[in-house]
Amino acid sequence: MIKTRLTELLGIEHPIIQGGMMAVGLAELAAAVSNAGGLGIITALTQPTPEALRNEIRRCREMTSKPFGVNLTLLPTINPVPYDEYAKVIIEEGIKVVETAGRSPEDFMPAFNAAGVKVIHKCTSVRHALKAEAIGCAAASVDGFECAGHPGEDDVPNLVLLPCAAAKLTIPMIASGGIGNGQGLAAALALGAEGVNMGTRFVATLEAPVHHNVKQMMVESSELDTALIFRTLKNTARIYKNSIARQVLEIESQAGDTDFADLQALVAGKRGRENVLEKGDTDDGVWTAGLVMGLIDDIPSCQVLIERMVGEAEAIIAQRLAGMVSAN
Repeated sequence: MIKTRLTELLGIEHPIIQGGMMAVGLAELAAAVSNAGGLGIITALTQPTPEALRNEIRRCREMTSKPFGVNLTLLPTINPVPYDEYAKVIIEEGIKVVETAGRSPEDFMPAFNAAGVKVIHKCTSVRHALKAEAIGCAAASVDGFECAGHPGEDDVPNLVLLPCAAAKLTIPMIASGGIGNGQGLAAALALGAEGVNMGTRFVATLEAPVHHNVKQMMVESSELDTALIFRTLKNTARIYKNSIARQVLEIESQAGDTDFADLQALVAGKRGRENVLEKGDTDDGVWTAGLVMGLIDDIPSCQVLIERMVGEAEAIIAQRLAGMVSAN
């Protein structure tokens, strides 16, 4: 058993969190992760309305009696998002852990704190992690350059980013990006983290609500099969390197400033959700994937994955690493 400040803070058995993912963080996956001893996360904005989120939270409670959280990603959008209403539902439904991402959750902290909600903010730099601590977040999830989705613009991988953050933070730090097995869990703990956050690895599980073709493609792919798009827009995103990604990169490589309008039809979220995640056409839409694909070679249940990771990490810590220490 691996006990850390994170397991105590969240009331979970294992220091493993399933990160919020658009169109993937549904009740089925969140409940499976929580039932396996980790912390499952429902993604709020996958639900079209705050009331739909309320229903999803209640659906998850029918599947698990263990703690789970909700992700609330705060980003500028073309159509205004009623963030206050989503936050209100989270509080009213008694959720005690919220994962925030995007801009600072500072405006929501008074309401969350008053309701006893522990906020974990996802950060891509030490400065952002320190800001999260300063505004009262309970923990900081530090995302290295390896991660899927938005890794920030600093390009610092976790081998450097995690100990840099650990040296300055006093709240628990969670490692995110490039982690998918017990070696990654043990390494994260050695680098100062109190637990890990995984997105891509949980997509390749039996309970993830995505088409099997996507999961199988992750098994067949390697750490070389991702692409970094939107670099010219200073909004870098790591996605799977398919024909759509290559078209985006070709447009971005052309001389002059890139206009998002030139990319919008290619990267539309609806296209990726319907064509890739639902229909299984992995080449007809963008979908996020991290470098951790190089470590994915099966599609286990969440229970098997978490138990295997913890067992591997325990053996590494207790046997391999301990065996290297000599009294002489």
